[in-house]
Amino acid sequence: MTSEELGPVGQEVILDNERVRVWHIKLAPGETQGLHHHGLPYLVVAVSGARQVIHTLDGKKIDIVEETGDVVYRDLGQTHKLTNVGDTVYIGRIIELKAGFE
Repeated sequence: MTSEELGPVGQEVILDNERVRVWHIKLAPGETQGLHHHGLPYLVVAVSGARQVIHTLDGKKIDIVEETGDVVYRDLGQTHKLTNVGDTVYIGRIIELKAGFE
């Protein structure tokens, strides 16, 4: 995975101000959000949940299930891919916390 170029955290920025940046992400079953790095702490809000796999830069595979409405906090520093391995469309919001971290 190390030969891949880093892409964006999500597919579209829907809000960006001095305190937060909010990304939209939508993954069809089998679709992958490419390798990306989280340089800020962030929240993930599952608008429409799905079963997913996180593939980390160091080769780890982490199975996760995000139910619709789930909210998860994650620390900065993660570099990974995200693949929807479920049979439903995943829609999420990634909320990067900028205030006090940049």
